[in-house]
Amino acid sequence: MASLSLGRYTPYNSLVHRLDPRTKIFCFILLIIPIFLGYSSYTLTFVMAGFSFLLIIVLFLIGHVSFLSFLKSLKSLWFILLFLLLIYAITPRTNHLDWIAFYIGSYPIYWASLLDALQILVRLMMMIALSLILTSTTKPLDLTFGLEWYLTPIRYLGVNTHIWAMIVSLALRFIPTILEDVERIMKAQSSRGVDFKHGKIRNRIRAMVSLIVPLFVSSFVRSEELANAMECRGYDPKAPRTSYRKLKFTWIDLAASLLAVTFTSLSLYLSISGFDPFMSWFGVALR
Repeated sequence: MASLSLGRYTPYNSLVHRLDPRTKIFCFILLIIPIFLGYSSYTLTFVMAGFSFLLIIVLFLIGHVSFLSFLKSLKSLWFILLFLLLIYAITPRTNHLDWIAFYIGSYPIYWASLLDALQILVRLMMMIALSLILTSTTKPLDLTFGLEWYLTPIRYLGVNTHIWAMIVSLALRFIPTILEDVERIMKAQSSRGVDFKHGKIRNRIRAMVSLIVPLFVSSFVRSEELANAMECRGYDPKAPRTSYRKLKFTWIDLAASLLAVTFTSLSLYLSISGFDPFMSWFGVALR
C-alpha cells in the first residue's frame, strides 16, 4: 500500500508540472467526461478508450509519473472485475449481442457480459491514472488555490470557499499517509500473531477490527497534531487571505485547455449523434 502514489506530489520540472493548477483541474474534469460517455457500439467505445489511454500515456511520459506505481495501484481491481463479471453474468441480457462466450455448468455467459465488465474496469483504470497524474504533478497548496479559485462564485452566497478547498486538499494529501499507517499497523499486528489472509470469516473480521481501531486512533491523533500545528502558525480560516505566489495563465495552459476541449467535444459529438465511423467504413461493428 505504501507504493500507491495517489495524493503524493512528486517534484519535477516537467511541462505538466509547470501548468497552472487551475488548468490541470479544468483538463482533469474535461478528460473524465469521455470516460463515462456511452457510444453507439462496443467497437467505438473501446477505440475511444484507446485514444484516452494513449493521451494518458503521453501525460505519464511528459510528467515523469511512475508507471510502476500505477500498475501497483491496480492490484486491488481484480476483485472488482470478478464482482462485475458475476453481476453481469446473472443479469438477464437485453442487448442483441447474445453470442455465448462459454458455459458455467448449464448457465451461459454472453460476450456482452464480458464486454460490459471490461468497459467498467477500463473506466476505473483511467480514473485512477488521471487522478495519479493530477496529484503527482500538483503541489497540495497549489491544488488548494486552484479549487478555491473555481469555488469563487459561491463565495458571494456567504460560503467560505477556502475552508472547503483546504478540506479537499488535506484529504488528498493524507491518502498516502493513511495507507502507510495501514501497512505499518498490519505488520505490527501480524508480528503479534494476527492473521489477515487465512482462517474463517469470523476470525478475519476480528483481525480487521484489530486493524481498524488503531487506524482510527492514529488518524485522530494526526488530525489533532495538524490542527495544533496550523493554530501555532496563526492559521485563521475566517481571516482575509492573500497569496505569496500569484497564479498566472500562460500559452501552455491555453494549448492544454484547447487540446482537452477538442478531445471532449469530439467524444460528445460521437456519443450524442450516434455516428459510428466503423459502421460507415466497414458496414459492421461490434454493438
